[in-house]
Amino acid sequence: MYAILDIETTGGQFNEEGITEIAIYRFDGHEVVDQFISLVNPEIPIQPFVVKLTGINNAMLRSAPKFFEVAKRIIEITQDCIIVAHNALFDYRILRTEFRRLGYTFEAQTLCTVELAQKLIPEQPSYSLGKLVRALGIPMADRHRASGDALATVKLFKMLLDKDVEKTILTELVKSEVVKGIAPRLNDIVESLPSKTGIYYIHREDGKIIYIGKSNNIRKRVNQHFTGQTAKCKKIQHEAFTVTFELTGSELIALLKETEEIKVNKPIYNRAQKKTILPWALYNETNASGYECLKLQKADGRKKEITSYASLQEGRNAFFRISSEYGLCQKLNGLYESDQECFQYKIKECDGACVGKVPVSEYNLRVQSFIDKHLFDHKSMMLIDRGRNINERSAVLIENGIYKGYAFYDLNYQIHNINILKNILVSMPNNRDARHIIQRYIQKSRTLKIVNF
Repeated sequence: MYAILDIETTGGQFNEEGITEIAIYRFDGHEVVDQFISLVNPEIPIQPFVVKLTGINNAMLRSAPKFFEVAKRIIEITQDCIIVAHNALFDYRILRTEFRRLGYTFEAQTLCTVELAQKLIPEQPSYSLGKLVRALGIPMADRHRASGDALATVKLFKMLLDKDVEKTILTELVKSEVVKGIAPRLNDIVESLPSKTGIYYIHREDGKIIYIGKSNNIRKRVNQHFTGQTAKCKKIQHEAFTVTFELTGSELIALLKETEEIKVNKPIYNRAQKKTILPWALYNETNASGYECLKLQKADGRKKEITSYASLQEGRNAFFRISSEYGLCQKLNGLYESDQECFQYKIKECDGACVGKVPVSEYNLRVQSFIDKHLFDHKSMMLIDRGRNINERSAVLIENGIYKGYAFYDLNYQIHNINILKNILVSMPNNRDARHIIQRYIQKSRTLKIVNF
């Protein structure tokens, strides 16, 4: 749990400042679950430059509660939370100073969104809150007021969580829970999970991720792990301490994140996916007679593939459908070695697609039609899909045939500028697995909207 906050002060000498306004949003990693916003009477004058900056003046604060009157509420809303702020060192110091004046020691773990942004969104011209959120397309109101700045920090932090592929933020959160002695039972873990689309991370007690999965129903899938009788399920049940998750809304983004994050984090119970999940691929070759041939072969990184498959049988089954749809010769395309083998598979005739029955030019047009549909080489497009809530959409960016990454954006802030999209993008590698996932999703999805540019 996180307490994302912003504090406005009177200004003045170091450690002599007083709080004039405070806003705290209690954030569970997915949504705000509680909030506290209040002006505070600092009982000392506000510096003139601060009045000009924030618009808060001494007259506004005469009837506001003093800090001791809101201290209990601050402790309640930040309890068991990591303090998150933009320049957390400042806000945390101010809070500790105010509590010290009351004779109370306030302590909490902190995360600074300036430091996180510098790591996860490098090469920004400025990391000031106003300029950074503007560059990232995050809507902001009431700049230099506690509520506006804190809410913008919530949205920024949510984006940083998305960009944290190595899950360092989540790992630190789990470690902090261990210190507090929190050890929920497996059924309690399941009950706390949503029945929504996203990624889930099973952690052991030291915070280490031992399994990463994707599901359209996270709660149901984790419950299967915790009730399964296989050797792997029993090991997971024995080691699991807690489960964190990220909602994606879009199944496409969940698939892309799962594949990449397994490679990055190497969870011990995802061994099968540490390398490529697609060892078979379909290639295009020209035979001696000039016919274009689709060949199903072991994946070869030196050759340009059209699409790929998890197994030989999946590839065979797919090509049976392809040959029927496009009128392609199965023997010519390497699935059978002879006419006799063709007949063994009960293929009595080749529907006029055999070599010699179809002119080279016509046959090759059929092959090219298939290739054009399945490859997005040199194409630039956005794949628009569901977001994590009804006010949001997701976008997957492909530029000149290269998968760049994904982003979430608010429906109230339409993305018209490709540079803004690139700023908020969670960058991802353009590898075989990602291209295959995108190809397959384009073919089967009914919710996907494709915007070419």
